[in-house]
Amino acid sequence: MKKRNILLGLCLSLLSMSTWAQITPAPRPYVEYLPVTDHGDRIYALGEQASVRLYANVSGRALDGVKVSVTCGPEMQSPDYADSLCFHNGVVELPVGTAHKPGFRTCRFSFRVEGKEYKDMVKVAFAPEQIRPVIPCPEDFTDFWQQTLESADKNIPMEPVVTRLPHRDTDFAEVSLVKINCGENGRCIYGYLIKPKAEGKYPVILYPPGAGSKRIVPEYDYAREGFISLKIEIHGLSPELTEEEYKQGQKAVENYMYRGLDAPEDYYYKDVYVGCTRAIDFLCSLPEFDGRNVGVSGGSQGGALTIVTAALNKKVTFLAPFYPALSDMNGFLEGRAGGWPKFFSTDRQLPATPDVAVRTLSYYDVVNFARQLTVPGFYSYGYNDETCSPTSVTAVVNSVKAPKEVVITPVSGHWRFAETNHASIEWMKKQLK
Repeated sequence: MKKRNILLGLCLSLLSMSTWAQITPAPRPYVEYLPVTDHGDRIYALGEQASVRLYANVSGRALDGVKVSVTCGPEMQSPDYADSLCFHNGVVELPVGTAHKPGFRTCRFSFRVEGKEYKDMVKVAFAPEQIRPVIPCPEDFTDFWQQTLESADKNIPMEPVVTRLPHRDTDFAEVSLVKINCGENGRCIYGYLIKPKAEGKYPVILYPPGAGSKRIVPEYDYAREGFISLKIEIHGLSPELTEEEYKQGQKAVENYMYRGLDAPEDYYYKDVYVGCTRAIDFLCSLPEFDGRNVGVSGGSQGGALTIVTAALNKKVTFLAPFYPALSDMNGFLEGRAGGWPKFFSTDRQLPATPDVAVRTLSYYDVVNFARQLTVPGFYSYGYNDETCSPTSVTAVVNSVKAPKEVVITPVSGHWRFAETNHASIEWMKKQLK
């Protein structure tokens, strides 16, 4: 009996393996949908009605009779329209509505097929060229940052420590760990310095991080393109720490963006901004630096730090920020979408009253640095971003008076296409002198 059961189990197992072996993964989704706006660039005039035509099919057959739930309203605000519509022969028209002030509207939709829900959104712009920032600019903005940097230079030696990491080298690049002091009480930043192995002089580029306290890893693409790069973190957490040590460090910097909001002199990002400018100084001190070309590029928080660094450190000759955070942050107080970290969009208790917080943030808001830029930049973002609102990012881009190339990919959210990233690198290479 036992032998029979073993044989039966073996047969069933072989049958199962044979069955699964016949199932090739599908190269395309079972249900496909595509939202298409009536204006290809998703840009509308004030007062103009916008709409989305939603196409969908299931296994190649046009979806029919399936209900679509839709809500529309100003970006990151309560919806002012809600309805249920139905697909007919694979198509349904979704009315997005209009706007009478420059900004964005969001159309959210969802539908179910065979018990599975599909949901997405589309954002459209109304007179985006007219979007202006609402964050105030302090009269002493320039003096504040000049004094901050001078004080740091006087009282806090940069004292860079460079440690070679041969185990992270490639056949074309060598890697070192860099530590740079940037504030009191041991505040510092770490970064991976990556140089091409071939002898010569190279342009340098700073790669600031996105939000959070995630462990950074070496990036070799810039070295492959002929740049010396420094990819940094901003919390003083060495990426070479053990897993347990790093987790403890992460706990120590939780909710860092809320720390010190009661005064500009105490805000967490003060030392971060100093650290970024010092990272540029460090790169320019390298013997392999070509002496001319200095870039900075990052996305989200890294996009914000890109603009801030280029405004504060005049050694920077070009920049390429993607969807910068920390932009027009008090937008929610003015009845429109603000930038990350969305301080005033929820009921979360801030460590300062709104008026005090706005005053502090006005010294750190990317808009006020964008106004100071004098070097060429490559700016890119998408309209479907729910982290760094396109309203806030557009306010930044519109504030830049320096030469700029703006690449908008409307369908992208808080991410970028590989093609757009490639375009930014090619643009940066064209800036080299």
